[in-house]
Amino acid sequence: MTETEIAAPAVPHLPKWTVAAPVVAWGMLAGAMFVAGGWFVAVLAGALVWAVLAAVHHAEAVAHRVGEPFGTLVLAIAVTLIEVALIVSLMIAGGPATTALARDTVFATLMIILNGIVGLCLLVGAMRHREQTFGVDGVTGALTTLAAITVLTLILPNYDMRVPGPVYGPAQLAFIALVSAVLYGVFVLVQTVRHRGYFLEETPSGVAVDAPPPSNRSTALSATLLLVCLAAVVLLAKKIAPTLEAAVARAGAPPALVGVIIAGVVLMPEAIAAVRAARQNRLQTSLNLALGSALASIGLTIPAVAIVSLATGLTLTLGIDLKSTVLLVLSLFVSSLALRTGRTTILQGSVLLVIFAVYLFTTIVT
Repeated sequence: MTETEIAAPAVPHLPKWTVAAPVVAWGMLAGAMFVAGGWFVAVLAGALVWAVLAAVHHAEAVAHRVGEPFGTLVLAIAVTLIEVALIVSLMIAGGPATTALARDTVFATLMIILNGIVGLCLLVGAMRHREQTFGVDGVTGALTTLAAITVLTLILPNYDMRVPGPVYGPAQLAFIALVSAVLYGVFVLVQTVRHRGYFLEETPSGVAVDAPPPSNRSTALSATLLLVCLAAVVLLAKKIAPTLEAAVARAGAPPALVGVIIAGVVLMPEAIAAVRAARQNRLQTSLNLALGSALASIGLTIPAVAIVSLATGLTLTLGIDLKSTVLLVLSLFVSSLALRTGRTTILQGSVLLVIFAVYLFTTIVT
């Protein structure tokens, strides 16, 4: 039995509810063209949750077939590509009003992943297994790459004196976009080819290995349904957004809260898959998925929106404000400390979740 087979979760093959979920979700999207109202928003929300659960199942089926760390890339890159497509389409349609959309989405995604998802995985895993272990080399490489791209894209623009405001000039933006894409590409090369062992489970105890992997045909169907489910999740979230905006406005909360909620919904499949892996004592898989998603989000989004900005002449706002900078730097620093030893307890998870709570509180109460 190979190390990859040991690390793969046992996944039943294509239950009927996972096939029905994308059909129902897209049916609800079609119905939204003709029906409006508060009750139908609740129906859309139910379809969204169903599609999320189906997406998690299909992602785990594909991961079981291809093994780690390739499996964790499937969900992370699929979600990010759809998210990037949504951001780019909104930027092109919205014009100057959407210049900060990519920045706000990427920042919310980073805070949710670094503190919310990783913190919850560490806490849930430690509560069930007391202490968990993972490969330090892979996680350190991911955090190093993430810190570099994050600072270059979200913080450095605030301190560039050549162009006033939190923006880059055209030449600088093109160079930073190229750097982001290169760093992410090198990380994927290291994760999947040159140092793949850094990202495999070191202690596979407690992981079910009895179920055989799905067939190639079943895997291809799961991969297709995964993309269909994720596209439905993003579009359903977009449909629900106006109702959320109205509810947030009535509550007197800042508009930024809507972006946090939407980012949380889009990241829900990854969060569920990561927490489930942590409960199964596969913390390495959880961290691969979470940190890989954060890297894909910023490493693919920034080059994509930079191309749109350069092609259309729109000014792209990238620099975050001082409060967000403090929280982001704190998140990167604490994550590096919490994951530096290869062993985690409830303490690390609790600290990260507290930072996430502070982020949510300061977003709501400004």
